[in-house]
Amino acid sequence: MKINFKNLTVQVLIAIVLGILIGQFFPSFGVQLKVLGDMFVKLIKMVIAPIVFFTIVIGFANMGDMKKIGRIGGKALLYFEIITTFAMAIGIAVMYLVRPGSGMDVSKVGANAADVAKYAKQAAETPHGFMDFLLSVIPDSVVGALAKGDMLPVLLFSVMFGFAMASLGEKSRPVTQFFEKLNDIFFKLVAMIMRFSPIAAGGAMAYTIGKFGIASLFSLGKMMGSVYITMILFVIVILGAVARFYGFSIFNLLKFIKEEILLVLGTSSSESALPRLMERLEKYGCSKSVVGLVVPTGYSFNLDGTSIYLSMAALFIAQAYGIELTLLQIVTLLGVLMLTSKGAAGVTGSGFVTLAATLAAIPGNVIPIEGMALLLGVDRFMSEARAITNLIGNSVATVVIAKSEKQFDNQTITVSPSSEEGVYVSSESKALTTN
Repeated sequence: MKINFKNLTVQVLIAIVLGILIGQFFPSFGVQLKVLGDMFVKLIKMVIAPIVFFTIVIGFANMGDMKKIGRIGGKALLYFEIITTFAMAIGIAVMYLVRPGSGMDVSKVGANAADVAKYAKQAAETPHGFMDFLLSVIPDSVVGALAKGDMLPVLLFSVMFGFAMASLGEKSRPVTQFFEKLNDIFFKLVAMIMRFSPIAAGGAMAYTIGKFGIASLFSLGKMMGSVYITMILFVIVILGAVARFYGFSIFNLLKFIKEEILLVLGTSSSESALPRLMERLEKYGCSKSVVGLVVPTGYSFNLDGTSIYLSMAALFIAQAYGIELTLLQIVTLLGVLMLTSKGAAGVTGSGFVTLAATLAAIPGNVIPIEGMALLLGVDRFMSEARAITNLIGNSVATVVIAKSEKQFDNQTITVSPSSEEGVYVSSESKALTTN
């Protein structure tokens, strides 16, 4: 079988392998390559806010029907809450079944006290009360929110702007057409940035291995294994069942977005694949309007991987300290996680910062926040799992909402053989169902 080295998937895979080798045999140099991954993530973040704004506004304007917009938004939020609750419940169940934290040596926790204090301070500055959360959604300035890339404020403004345009009907058509042209330019810019993705993925992987070493892949192996197994089960069993119910295959979808998954694997950031994912889901068959509304919203409200990680990490620390939570405390933990996980998308190092916010928000501080030091060494590896799970969860959510709204095109998906992506034909090609 001939390998196409022009294929982006192949390039990213090769870069990840080279990154592992560099990190293992030239660790000091590998650590310095972190800048490559950071540069790429910054380049992507540079275009995320305007792309989210344009896609949501264009989607609303093209829908026109205000009732349909409200129905899709409400359905998406309900779906998000149900699935993330399932995700957290599965994480808690696995932790009580495997109990990876039991018997851990917590005597050396103080060695990483400074690192934990950094996350605790950032968590304290991050709103996690209900009223604080609501206030954080409203931007002080629209320009400021777009400039900083704060996802929740950008979402709010985009939705309000989209509603205003949709209510004006044909009067807003010239603006819609202008935004569509601007959106095309931004996606072309994303395509240019994506050429840098293999280098970024390789650099990020070299840093991870160089910084923590191959041995760190196996330290705390029981916890890491529990997290990975839980997320795999969640994707295959829960999301697979949801996909089957709505008439599509989870494995076909995973195959279709494999390049985005590999990109997230290399960079440990689901944001790095957001613009490209929106494009791919449209090619998969979802309508532009549904993609424009569900995907950006899901990046703040449908963090399945982060929800699984937070529930498991909190219980891991409790088990390590020999703390047995009561049923009421577990329910309280779930309730706190339902809120704190929603702000994770807009926080750098979101998983760890949000974990600190969660532990601080639990009444009585029953789980010691300094226990986070136990996870510092392997958090990077688990962040890849949660970022990939977030990406897959939002992809499934978009297809589900599109199908439930009859905004999904089941016709054969073919990509030109001359393109870097090769040819992909959907096995679900039967009838056109978009209305």
